[in-house]
Amino acid sequence: MVQEALGFLAVASVWVLPVLLAITLHEAAHGYVAWRLGDDTAWRQGRVSFNPLRHVDPFGTVALPAMLLLLKAPFLFGWAKPVPVDFRRLRRPRRDMVLVAAAGPCANLLLATCAALLFHVLPILPEAVAGWVGRNLLNAILINLVLAIFNMMPLPPLDGGRIAVGLLPGALARPLARLERYGFLIIIGVVFLLPMIGRQIGIDLEVFYWIVIVPVNWLFTLFAALAGLTVTLQ
Repeated sequence: MVQEALGFLAVASVWVLPVLLAITLHEAAHGYVAWRLGDDTAWRQGRVSFNPLRHVDPFGTVALPAMLLLLKAPFLFGWAKPVPVDFRRLRRPRRDMVLVAAAGPCANLLLATCAALLFHVLPILPEAVAGWVGRNLLNAILINLVLAIFNMMPLPPLDGGRIAVGLLPGALARPLARLERYGFLIIIGVVFLLPMIGRQIGIDLEVFYWIVIVPVNWLFTLFAALAGLTVTLQ
């Protein structure tokens, strides 16, 4: 029991900082860009902040990832509290909605780039510390790529869905926007239910794998090369 607890703490110690940084910068970026484009809703609520406590969702950010770690799930899944944005207050709502939505994934790609570049600093650190820092940086690359790609799925309320609504002609944008109330249920279905059904009927329905994991694997190879590594995802 003690060994299992220590093992969990060791794993958690190299995931907590990357996850908190990833969700904090993602959400703060949404709020900051919205504020600069005319909507100060997030600013007034203290959400344009680097304080992770402002963005943490008790279940989606803490309980669910911890449970997945304990169950040794093949991937982590979770979410932060959405940043409030009143699109009607933006100076050019249709265009600015796209910019606000894109800010989160762009912040994650920037963080992944910074993590990759910081690998080149590891040789100057003490060996014992360098190993732990390296694990954090590697996980930072991974979690930020997952967040960026996952959030770009073209389904509201994900960022990709809001970008699609802002870019598509009205005849296509309106029905897509109406899906937002069902968006979370559709995501659960794509991530969990479709693969289960596919395994039962013998058909590959791993849609999440093809639209998220495959691009993440490809990008991870590029960022690992930027870090001077040759590791790949299994």
